[in-house]
Amino acid sequence: MSQFVFETAPKIVCEQGASRQLGALASQLGVSHMFVVTDRFLHESGLLAGALESLAAAGIKATVFSDVLADPPEASVLAAVEQARKAGVDGVAGFGGGSSMDTAKLVALLVKTPQSLPEIYGIGLARGPRLPLVQVPTTAGTGSEVTAISILTTPSNEKKGVVSSLLYPDVALLDSLLTLGLPPRITAMTGVDAMVHAIESFTTRTKKNPLSDSLAMRALTLLYNNIRTVIRDGADADAREAMLLGSLFAGMAFANAPVAAVHALAYPLGGHYHLPHGLTNALVLVPVLEFNRDAAAPLYAELARAMLPGRSFANDAEATGAFIDAIRTLVAEMPFEQDLKSAGVPESDLEMLARDAMNVQRLLVNNPRDVSYEDALAIYRAAY
Repeated sequence: MSQFVFETAPKIVCEQGASRQLGALASQLGVSHMFVVTDRFLHESGLLAGALESLAAAGIKATVFSDVLADPPEASVLAAVEQARKAGVDGVAGFGGGSSMDTAKLVALLVKTPQSLPEIYGIGLARGPRLPLVQVPTTAGTGSEVTAISILTTPSNEKKGVVSSLLYPDVALLDSLLTLGLPPRITAMTGVDAMVHAIESFTTRTKKNPLSDSLAMRALTLLYNNIRTVIRDGADADAREAMLLGSLFAGMAFANAPVAAVHALAYPLGGHYHLPHGLTNALVLVPVLEFNRDAAAPLYAELARAMLPGRSFANDAEATGAFIDAIRTLVAEMPFEQDLKSAGVPESDLEMLARDAMNVQRLLVNNPRDVSYEDALAIYRAAY
């Protein structure tokens, strides 16, 4: 019998218009002053209006921090912590993509229990308690609303993570109406990011379990079947909700059965060139799938049979080939850069990127096939 531990957020609310429940949910958590963490675009777009009105209606004061930066630098997170501490807040809500939600996690932790970032990078090093935390995603990609990790950019442009069960929120609030205006390019990048979470969780060598497998497989089918629709018609609220659920399921899966080489090779691209995380995953995805083809064939075959139910395959090798081809075709259709060269990565940097990727051993050890420096360099070259 399988033995495993599975953790996730204790409460998930999924409903169109659900962001207007933030005030009621915050009251249930005993919050009287909510620190809302978001980025400038979202704040100025008016998307927070319903949530802020609900807080006011519940008699809860709100302070908005709208200076979140992509791939949040340490300094940005510490600035948010300082503002929250000065405001005297007793609850935190992350509102946006992965950068906002990752920032919100650390604000909730560090305001309540001060500690330096360098001492808590890694797994299980953070100390609690934290403030009550609600996460409201506005993209269907990172799954950060149900993960126990926060990824930051260090002053040396490295991506480092704080991994702790303390970072699971009290409530994940999914409202597909918040994603209706997401441009096709961002929709595509975040959607592929979520697909990578599902694929890598299903094929991981570490902590793979029946529950994460079920979530990853369901996530991939939802994402694969709806991503083209939401790119073509961004106002399709039902398809947007399917994408949010796919992202959520993938987040729940990889929070327990962790990601691998795609993410390990993507991190240096984000750290050095500040490319969007979803794009960096997409750029190396197919070369990594090809690299893993033989080692992961039975698992890729399972995903093929779930993702392509109308197809019949003679054997696992044929199903694996169909899976990789289907992902290759989908990525090629996406409205973003298709190779490292067009993304602005100098070819002369590939060796440096391969060296940096080898430092992300916490993810590389999860890959179905061992990855050497030479392998990483070959993957980058294939992606170029």
